[in-house]
Amino acid sequence: MNKALSYVGLATRAGKLVSGDEIVLKAIRSSEAKMVIVAADASANTLKKFRDKCKSYNVPLLIGFDRETLGSAMGKPERVVLAVTDPGFVKMIAKQALTMSEVEYIE
Repeated sequence: MNKALSYVGLATRAGKLVSGDEIVLKAIRSSEAKMVIVAADASANTLKKFRDKCKSYNVPLLIGFDRETLGSAMGKPERVVLAVTDPGFVKMIAKQALTMSEVEYIE
């Protein structure tokens, strides 16, 4: 497993990560979300919804991996969208993600 995904796992165990559509949207609106990660195999609607929401709330968005990879990094079943709520983890994940081919897009 690559480093960005192990940081996702660490953030999960530290309680600094939330997942699921509604919970992530709430975290974005309340400024709790410091970065949103959407699986590359999410539906076009989901991608658009989170791309727009992140843009209007100025939250960094990372699109990459697939739902199974994100889920297993968290030790859960498939996950399509997650929000990292800790700036330290965001820095570590973003730094790793910039060098990876599985990540399509960071905004």
